[in-house]
Amino acid sequence: MGESVDVVAQVMEPFRWLMSAVLVAFHNGLAALGLPSDGGWTWTLAIIGLVLVVRAALIPVFLAQVRAQRRMRQLQPDLKALQEKYAGRTDQQSRQAMAQEQMALYRKHGTNPFSACLPLLIQAPFFLGLFQVLAGIPDAVGRGTGIGAMAAAQAEQFNSATIFGAPLSASLLHGGGDPAAVAVLALAMILVMTACQFLTQKLVTARTALGPDVPAPLLRQQRAILVALPLVFAAGGAFFPIGVLVYWTVSNLWTLGQQYLVTRKA
Repeated sequence: MGESVDVVAQVMEPFRWLMSAVLVAFHNGLAALGLPSDGGWTWTLAIIGLVLVVRAALIPVFLAQVRAQRRMRQLQPDLKALQEKYAGRTDQQSRQAMAQEQMALYRKHGTNPFSACLPLLIQAPFFLGLFQVLAGIPDAVGRGTGIGAMAAAQAEQFNSATIFGAPLSASLLHGGGDPAAVAVLALAMILVMTACQFLTQKLVTARTALGPDVPAPLLRQQRAILVALPLVFAAGGAFFPIGVLVYWTVSNLWTLGQQYLVTRKA
């Protein structure tokens, strides 16, 4: 068990270092412009800058996702014809043949059912790296050390930094600082990021529903994601430090804006 934890830590270390390095670079740049180096809003703006860098780097991935979704809609008539071909045939051989023909269709059109999840999957290690950095700052301060590319003095600055009276290192469940301020700010951001996720999935579902001959199973899958994904974000937000909630809220606003522009263009 210990070895597996070490392997995960080694895999995540480059992401922790990269995310903390970009965060520190933005923080130092803002401090050089005259903002207080120990100010909560300085660190908050640094987190927002980090979001913009990560999401801008993912624009090619998002465009690839849009193209894959378009190809997915284009093959719906073929998938519907395939389902009609094997309708009522439940034997093992027929199921295997149908699965093989489905995979052949996906390869032919250069897409797959999970193409919509690609940006989220690619962003996940970067987000987890930031989460581990920000969540680990209190322990690093207790040891008198830094974390990732963040020096010990910077970790201490972040640990004491607040916005609206809530420490950036506090979370809804783990507290810290003024409990009321933490609760109000955390819940507000959880609601915003959950609403953004819901609206984003609603736009994706609406675009899918407008496709020709879209089969019922695909629509049911999209509607299940429409409900499930925001709930996952809402539940996870209770564990996120305020700094991580800032990152995820701004990131979800970016995602919503991207999807809205694509939907209007479509």
